[in-house]
Amino acid sequence: MATTSNKPQRSLQEIEDIILRRILSVSLADSSDPRIFYLEMTAAEILSEGKDLKLTRDLIERVLIDRLSVQSPNAEPPFNYLLGCYRRAVDELKKIANMKDKNVKSELELSIKQVKKLSVSYCRIHLGNPDLFGGDSSVVRKNGNSNVSPVLPLIFAMVDGFNSGGIQPPPPGFLEEFFREGDFDSLDPILKGLYEDLRGNVLKVSVLGNFQQPLRALLFLVSFNVGAKSLVSHKWWIPTGAYVNGRVIEMTSILGPFFHVSAWPDNTIFKSEPDVGQQCFSDATNHRPADLLSSFTTIKTLVNNLYDGLAEVLLALLKNGDTRESVLQYLAEVINRNATRAHIQVDPLSCASSGMFINLSAVMLKLSEPFLDANLSKRNKIDPNYVFHNNRLDLRGLTALLSSSEEITQWLNTPGKTDISAQSNHVENRLLQSQEATSSGSSGERSKYSFICECFFMTARVLNLGLLKAFSDFKHLVQEISRCEDMLSTFKALQEQTPSQQLQQDIDRLQKDIELYSQEKLCYEAQILRDGALIQRALSFYRLMLVWLVSLVGGFKMPLPSTCPKEFASMPEHFVEDAMELIIFASRIPKALDGVLLDDFMNFIIMFMASPTYIRNPYLRAKMVEVLNCWMPRRSGSSATASLFEGHQLSLEYLVRNLLKLYVDIELTGSHTQFYDKFNIRHNIAELLEYLWQVPSHRDIWRKIAKEEEKGVYLNFLNFLINDSIYLLDESLSKILELKGLEAEMSNTTEWERRPAQERQERTRLFHSQENIIRIDMQLANEDVSMLTFTSEQITAPFLLPEMV
Repeated sequence: MATTSNKPQRSLQEIEDIILRRILSVSLADSSDPRIFYLEMTAAEILSEGKDLKLTRDLIERVLIDRLSVQSPNAEPPFNYLLGCYRRAVDELKKIANMKDKNVKSELELSIKQVKKLSVSYCRIHLGNPDLFGGDSSVVRKNGNSNVSPVLPLIFAMVDGFNSGGIQPPPPGFLEEFFREGDFDSLDPILKGLYEDLRGNVLKVSVLGNFQQPLRALLFLVSFNVGAKSLVSHKWWIPTGAYVNGRVIEMTSILGPFFHVSAWPDNTIFKSEPDVGQQCFSDATNHRPADLLSSFTTIKTLVNNLYDGLAEVLLALLKNGDTRESVLQYLAEVINRNATRAHIQVDPLSCASSGMFINLSAVMLKLSEPFLDANLSKRNKIDPNYVFHNNRLDLRGLTALLSSSEEITQWLNTPGKTDISAQSNHVENRLLQSQEATSSGSSGERSKYSFICECFFMTARVLNLGLLKAFSDFKHLVQEISRCEDMLSTFKALQEQTPSQQLQQDIDRLQKDIELYSQEKLCYEAQILRDGALIQRALSFYRLMLVWLVSLVGGFKMPLPSTCPKEFASMPEHFVEDAMELIIFASRIPKALDGVLLDDFMNFIIMFMASPTYIRNPYLRAKMVEVLNCWMPRRSGSSATASLFEGHQLSLEYLVRNLLKLYVDIELTGSHTQFYDKFNIRHNIAELLEYLWQVPSHRDIWRKIAKEEEKGVYLNFLNFLINDSIYLLDESLSKILELKGLEAEMSNTTEWERRPAQERQERTRLFHSQENIIRIDMQLANEDVSMLTFTSEQITAPFLLPEMV
């Protein structure tokens, strides 16, 4: 008969002892394994207490402390040891997952989870007090007061999902438990050190550098409530002091360097590396189109990853009731400290970089997306009183659409002033806003505005200082490149005639300048012009802006009320100007307007372009004509815009009338250059009128206006049209005589070459300048004469009036 020898069954205590020894890498009996530490003193103490030399749940913390206190060259540093314990505990949990005896499994799970919990807890204690267990080479002192935390490489490895710099990703759940379970006081110093390290990681890094890893790490940390609170309580969240300006906030705040990451060149001491212009666009004229396209695609992908990451960080902080107010304060501080970015000349050492404000523009547009739906259903939550009464943004100091600052102050001080005269549902809106108040600060004034309201006005300010400023800079850059190329062409021609060392130096300098400017232009193009989604989000925002502004005057209907409501009159002028500039810029980018609802823009322009009692600035109203010029079908290259002129109710009724009125009004702009400005503005109006004359429905309206306003606006229109034609033709003919004189000088080669090089250079420049002036004057004169021709053929009566004869 065969016998079977069964192994003796191990007890729960024996299994627990084996597993805990494996996890903690310790032994209470002498061990030959160098990786296992024999805790001789601990073993003696346990024996003296009359207990078995077996590791149990009750002994875990005691053994852990004794192991951490071991001073030995062979001992792992405390942080690495504790992380190893957690990793081995995770492995042991997997091993017992299929254990049949549920009671034993349950007891073992409790013990292993206790090791995990204590490992994380002692990691926090150790990082907060590195000297507690005899120092740790893994924690490096920095400036004597903050630590380069060994947690950071683990976070990098986790967010990358692979070994980062030779660091293995942390065991599952370790970092979550580390940050979720600890109290604020123990974690705050660790987190503040991490934020400083992350800030340092992206300082002066361009979009081609490693910004994504630190950004993902930042997002991970702020996803914990303790992480979010620690960030906004950091002394560098909003730097303070007499020296603080826009640039200081950008470079020293925790978030600033993340927003500084860009494809944009920052030609200051804060220049970022790698240099995007040099790396992607050097010697661009010799690049194949496919190579340029590849660079554009790479940069666009990288900047959109940056926008998404920054938006997620801000969104995580805004969703947290404990940190929302701090985020709004930070954004307001950045906006207010950089108000001078709106100036033509910007001091790069006192203002944040263009890169930061482009990134901030993109991020604010992403935060605004929930209220940019097609129906603009949440516009009633935008309270115009924010402009006058908020304690966050300085909006009252901005130039208003109509009212002067004195008039606004007087109006606000008027007893019994109603908040919104044009909105009957305002009381209901204010109730909604107070229910949705999101500010957690102590200021009652701040808490009365909803987040939608705050976000709307902050986005408007950021776009003015960021995206719209970038459009202006880009335009000036293109003009500067053109100017340099003209000068280079002139210098090369002179150098061929009479070579000189000075001219060659000037040619070399100009060629170098053109190369750098061209790189900068391509960086602009890569980050903005090629990003159709960014442009379309901005257009959606300004559609909301214009629809909301119109709601202050009673909605899209004509004629306008005889008195302009004070709320509208007091709104910042740049709200409308930015909308017009964006449309003009976008109209010049292929496909940028595809799918954009332009009707509301058209309605706004028709309503206000000839209304000086609503919009005082004649140049702003003239800009509206520029927009319409861009939309003319022959100019836009799109038949879609034709419906705006030919099938649009307000357009059919009021467009010709308001264009004629603006043609007259623009005679006096109040500017010292008004005499010359009016010709360019009238040229734009004339182009539009010529197009509209070809549309039968508009021509019929034109005839009707000529009859109704025979001795009013229409007579003034014809008077200015004839005067301008006479002046322009006279001016052109006299300048042609001057030009012929210059031509004669230059054609006498012998005499010409005897003159000094500088004189020839100046006379050549004058010749080209006069040529351009004559060309423009003749073009404007032709436009005027042409309009006189086609209108007088069919509308003769006004020309026969005694005043005209």
